[in-house]
Amino acid sequence: MKNILLLLIIVFSIASCTKDNEITIEEYLEQHGLVAQKHSSGIYYIIEKEGTGGHPNVNSFVTMNYKGYFLNDEQFDSSYDRGEPLKYYLNGLILGWQIGVPLFKKGGKGKLFIPPEYGYGSNPPTGIPKDATLIFDIELIDFK
Repeated sequence: MKNILLLLIIVFSIASCTKDNEITIEEYLEQHGLVAQKHSSGIYYIIEKEGTGGHPNVNSFVTMNYKGYFLNDEQFDSSYDRGEPLKYYLNGLILGWQIGVPLFKKGGKGKLFIPPEYGYGSNPPTGIPKDATLIFDIELIDFK
């Protein structure tokens, strides 16, 4: 009985956290005058430039430029600043990118709004706060 009660508390806590993150993202969008689509996962996205051709999948090797920042608009990373696009297998990146990047076509540009459970969650790298919602400007240059 205790195990069932503990499981219910955990499930309720996760659901509550997810709803709070959704509200936070929606507030950011409203404050910035942005209109985004919501993926079934809970990630929000904006396609600013459609691109052409097909979409990558989770096993694709992607070449992309990006800028990552928080809800306070503070930037934490940028391939533009390094002067070199990211070249990596999508399945080796955060879950939010594995879900969100395949929404773009080659040459497409846009934004991803990633709740903590699809970003770094409670175990972030240096420079990322625990349970941070992440925003990425994405430019999908190519994929194989």
